[in-house]
Amino acid sequence: MTESLAVAACGLLLLAAAFQLALTAGAPWAAAAYGGRAARSDGRLPGRYRAASLVAAVVLVGIGWLLLLRGGVVGSASESPALTVACWGLAVLFAVNTAGNLAGRHPLERWGMGGLTACLTVLCVLLALG
Repeated sequence: MTESLAVAACGLLLLAAAFQLALTAGAPWAAAAYGGRAARSDGRLPGRYRAASLVAAVVLVGIGWLLLLRGGVVGSASESPALTVACWGLAVLFAVNTAGNLAGRHPLERWGMGGLTACLTVLCVLLALG
């Protein structure tokens, strides 16, 4: 069961990372990110926000790897207490992120990314419980 949870979480994280990479590449979706406050008139993010999106994409992939470890999909450290603590920390992080997304102006940020991070919160809790 934990393997399926980890794979589902990783899939959601890859979706979010792809969105961040698209923003990095100049996709005109800035209104749906960072509360819409960073959008330029052409719909793209300014340079420093594009760099932040690149960092976010790398972090999201790293979190995915960690969750795959916890779920026993890769490696042999799935019972590590450190991974359990990390999952609880990620659950809190995604819960806070959900609140921020729900406060966003754009419907994609509010409902799309808010729903995605809410699902990640639940999946991280379930993975922490093992």
